[in-house]
Amino acid sequence: MALIVQKFGGSSVANRDRIFNVARIVANTHNAGNDVVVVVSAQGDTTDDLIAKAQEITHDPSGREMDMLLCAGEQISIALLCMALGELGCKAISLLGWQAGFITDSSHQKARIRKVDTERLEAELGKNQVVVVAGFQGICRADDLTTLGRGGSDTSAVAIAAAMKADLCQIYTDVEGVYTADPRIVKKAKKLSEIAFDEMLELASLGAQVLNNRSVELAKKYNVKLEVLSSLNPVPGTIVKEVANMEGMMIKGVAKDTNVSSIAVLGVHDQPGIAFKVFSLLAQRKINVDLILQSVGRDGTKDITFTVASTDRRQAVEILTESIGRFGAKKVEYDDDVAKVSVVGAGIQSNANVASTMFEALYESNINIRMISTSEIKISVLIEKKDADKAVNAIHEAFLG
Repeated sequence: MALIVQKFGGSSVANRDRIFNVARIVANTHNAGNDVVVVVSAQGDTTDDLIAKAQEITHDPSGREMDMLLCAGEQISIALLCMALGELGCKAISLLGWQAGFITDSSHQKARIRKVDTERLEAELGKNQVVVVAGFQGICRADDLTTLGRGGSDTSAVAIAAAMKADLCQIYTDVEGVYTADPRIVKKAKKLSEIAFDEMLELASLGAQVLNNRSVELAKKYNVKLEVLSSLNPVPGTIVKEVANMEGMMIKGVAKDTNVSSIAVLGVHDQPGIAFKVFSLLAQRKINVDLILQSVGRDGTKDITFTVASTDRRQAVEILTESIGRFGAKKVEYDDDVAKVSVVGAGIQSNANVASTMFEALYESNINIRMISTSEIKISVLIEKKDADKAVNAIHEAFLG
């Protein structure tokens, strides 16, 4: 008997037929003699619909009340799935995040998991029933509901698998695994049979939507056996593991991220400590910064340009504008009409041909590069948003076509 954690996204439970499809997958896994914990997201566009309802009331809702609102989506999904399992003769019980033992910090809408108390999960599994858990949510020490941010159900599933030392964690999506690019954008995209944790983490962090980056971090940290596969087509998926096939191709994928904005702090003092002052302000508000470009100082000043998630742009600009005197800046500018496109693969930095091939592909497609960032396993460029899909296709063709 194995313990298997299965996670199903919103599209997998979007309507009655899909809920019963998921119920059959879960029931078959349980009937094969396995203990099964299922993590479910809100149905279809439910989360977006709830956000829209909040926007009808106010454009600046508190994080606490947004978490109270958004937690309702998963509550619907888990109850409906348990009902469907019951119709198939499979005993099941639904648990909200706090009932399943998720204790988080108090950072509303982007909470971090402190611990998962598995006592209730183990007790319910001991009754030979499937446990269906609401993903994306938990509770803080003040007994307030919290959410883990977009894609948080992946993180919930991996956290349960890690805490319970599950034999396998399966992430079911509407695609058949991890591809070398989004198959909806690149027709020649290839499915990978396996990928290393580090490569998957970069792809997830750089915009590939198949897995949440925090879930990959957790899986790597606790060595969770992870598989990405389709809930609609029963074929083998992609295994995410510590070390992928050494004989495989070096370039594992091309990703784009359109949820990005660039911010420029212009005319700051050209002296030590200015960058610290700028980025410490953002860190205090838990605003993550990605690409960073600092100009060469002239006439005692320099410019600092960087990118943040589009959802953090308004707050970041407000913080920096309010504190502009601290670093002597002339003004703060932003641009939402940008996208980040990246190529990922082990050993990229030690292969000079990768950068030149990528830049040549962009040049031949007449795409201008605004910023560049590199690491051992990725190269990212910031370009105009309108060129994002064209860039992904051009780069994919250059490396994997």
